[in-house]
Amino acid sequence: MSSTKNPADHRDVTTAASKRRFLIRMVTVLIGGMVLDGYVLGIIGPVSGTMAADLQLTAVWQGMIAAAALVGILIGSPIGGWASDKFGRKPIFMFDIGLFAIASGMQFFIDSPVWLVVVRLLMGIAIGTEYAVGWPLMAEFSPTHLRGRLMAAMGIAWYGGFMIAFLTGHLLVEYTDLSWNFILGTSTFLALAIFLARLGMPESPRWLWSVGRKDEARALAAKYMPDDALDDLQHEDVRKGSFGMLFSKEYWRATVFISGFWFCAVTPYFAIATFADSVLEQYGLAGGLAGGVGLSAVALAGVVVTFLLIEKIGRRALTVPPQWLCAVVLAVIGLWAGAPAIIVLILFLVFSFFNAGYNTLTNVYPGEVLPTEIRGIGTGFAAAVSRVGAGIGTFLLPLSMENLGAGPTMLIAAGVAFVGAGLSQWLAPETKGKSLTEAAAGYSH
Repeated sequence: MSSTKNPADHRDVTTAASKRRFLIRMVTVLIGGMVLDGYVLGIIGPVSGTMAADLQLTAVWQGMIAAAALVGILIGSPIGGWASDKFGRKPIFMFDIGLFAIASGMQFFIDSPVWLVVVRLLMGIAIGTEYAVGWPLMAEFSPTHLRGRLMAAMGIAWYGGFMIAFLTGHLLVEYTDLSWNFILGTSTFLALAIFLARLGMPESPRWLWSVGRKDEARALAAKYMPDDALDDLQHEDVRKGSFGMLFSKEYWRATVFISGFWFCAVTPYFAIATFADSVLEQYGLAGGLAGGVGLSAVALAGVVVTFLLIEKIGRRALTVPPQWLCAVVLAVIGLWAGAPAIIVLILFLVFSFFNAGYNTLTNVYPGEVLPTEIRGIGTGFAAAVSRVGAGIGTFLLPLSMENLGAGPTMLIAAGVAFVGAGLSQWLAPETKGKSLTEAAAGYSH
């Protein structure tokens, strides 16, 4: 008895396998960008002492070097988002990692604080551009049932990159004679590897469709995207996006939500995480490496839990209740002046866990609630607003701790968290299980 196989069945299996391989590759190179982002921000800490002594840095220069990357992100994210909507995801996707590799390589030769600020600024611009193109690309290529998890995985990658850099930097400083220039420049090797891995990656079919290149979009969608994506793709509009669309009657709620939510999520986090040592000491707790790493480890656990639950219980359940909880926790810390140290520590750990969890949703929502033609500029604008919050929190927290004290400072942070919780209660949608076209068209909760 002979058996026969339908050739079409073989083609279907091959196509499905090739699509899985492509998705793995796309996810890898996008997650690599987030690892690189975390690495760049984490590697400077271990070498800061040697670097400051070698370059004879004043406090002002140290602050400028630390702030340069944040300023770069503030510049790069809206410009990169605008460019990715206008010229396509692919060219900007390659440009930002190329710029990063060049700027990172320049760190091997730096011998002045001025050049260090310039280089860190350029690297920040590249990171901001990566935010504005990487998250939209992940959303546009992901299967609907995995989209939330894949985008949440980018948050895990950021923490992973930061912790890898922190550990690598300390080991190289402690056990080798490598210069601080070389240690900072180690990010170049990772950047070059990601650049090479991105060569040959296709343009986003959704972007091609949005600018009217429908035949190219259909061909690439059939080759690379999930089977149900082509039908969803053909429901999208063909229209030119603009910055003004973010504030149109149709999309102003989405813009206000993703920008305000992101701002209120990161402002207290960056302030407390950046100055974890001094904040903990104000409450009679042991700071140092163990305190900072402990808060970071708990935050990473919060991101992992969100990753595991996002496609099971949905976005809104992981966004709204945790914000109210964190606001209450910060308020309790601020009002309970005589709280035992162990209680304060537990409260800080609770805040770190849940805040990191809903911070993960700041990676997810922008790619889902905006249409393709403004997905890049919308993500970039929200990222820029969030960096303003990060800068405000980082700059004002030490001043507030010194002039107002720990209690009032925590109450201010609680106020920001309450605003974010109220905004999310009002506007946070549920996009679980929806295609991108449905999520953007039906912005409601």
